[in-house]
Amino acid sequence: MGLAVGLTVVAGLAGAVQVAVMGRFGSRIGVVEALTFATGVQLLLAVTVLLVARQGTGGLAGGFRAPPWMWISGAMGLILVFSITFAQPRIGVAATIGILVAGQFAMGAAIDRFGLFGVDEIALSWPRMLGIALLTAGSALSLVR
Repeated sequence: MGLAVGLTVVAGLAGAVQVAVMGRFGSRIGVVEALTFATGVQLLLAVTVLLVARQGTGGLAGGFRAPPWMWISGAMGLILVFSITFAQPRIGVAATIGILVAGQFAMGAAIDRFGLFGVDEIALSWPRMLGIALLTAGSALSLVR
């Protein structure tokens, strides 16, 4: 559990840096161009990690045998990176991250509540609903300059 929490913290920190850098990168070379370039870098790094960690391609071919609806994560990643690249120069890093996190929390709560995509169902309690409302309010307030 500790490793999972630690990696999640690192991912959060990396995500904030990504928002700032991708916004600047998109302003410099174009939003779609920055998205394409960053995706290429990510692909090269991911293939390198796979080859080193698995000493080959591992179970990569199994992705083609998985149900096609599971491939949606690639499209969601594209939407995420495109959106932060577009939004950051227009609304700032904090507002972009706040809105992103509020949206992720709300969707995550809905996925948990209904057990979507095969995850375990987790009830939507009043503290969770309050958290979503507070994050939404905080996101809205972060738009004020």
